Amino acid sequence: MKRSKIFAAVTLLAVVALAAATFLDAPEAGSNASSAEDAARTNAAGAKATSVEDAAPPEVGKTAPDFTLQGTDGKEYTLSDLRGQYVVLEWLNFGCPYVDKHYGSGHMQKLQKKYTDKGVKWLSIVSSAPGKQGYHPPEKMNAMNEKKGGNQTAILMDPSGEVGKTYGAKTTPHMYVINSEGTLIYRGGIDDKPTTDEADIKGATNYVDQALTAAMDGKEVPVEKARPYGCSVKYASK
Repeated sequence: MKRSKIFAAVTLLAVVALAAATFLDAPEAGSNASSAEDAARTNAAGAKATSVEDAAPPEVGKTAPDFTLQGTDGKEYTLSDLRGQYVVLEWLNFGCPYVDKHYGSGHMQKLQKKYTDKGVKWLSIVSSAPGKQGYHPPEKMNAMNEKKGGNQTAILMDPSGEVGKTYGAKTTPHMYVINSEGTLIYRGGIDDKPTTDEADIKGATNYVDQALTAAMDGKEVPVEKARPYGCSVKYASK
């Protein structure tokens, strides 16, 4: 009887420890949808967790990691060269229904124009690997973006996924806002409505808009981190 009680107690402690570890290690991530079918399941069941190997997201309040990437316009873009200006990083995959929600409605393009007109540098980053959903040669990316009426500063290609993993980018879209001093002031989802329904945009709180408005007015950013949602970034290892 004593041995049975001891075994039961040890088993219970192991289960509790495992549950605690799972909770502590849970990523700050939204859905990991990779198709319209996955998106439908996510809408019905809520956001699903995902993760990025070998990377922890950069800390809000710290200097954003520097990088240099080639744009689809043939130019090189280095983040530190943009010091003195606000920067938005948007992880992009035109094949993702969550991205289509924001581009199909024209919402993303309007937000891009609103802030690029104010001098903000808006960089859309494609970390899809060649052969994966969302990857296209630069000329095709430009044609697709032109058709959608994109107003970003540039589209940057990250086929190795190195920059995406450095930033802990998990979904498309996944948004980061960097202030004029090079400090990360927001990371996470574009808003608080993790669906593919364009109708949800109207009543959503747009965290990127909120962060830029507050910071550029010299105020504290009300929400610095939020759960990202969308399709998983199609890294080479995925």
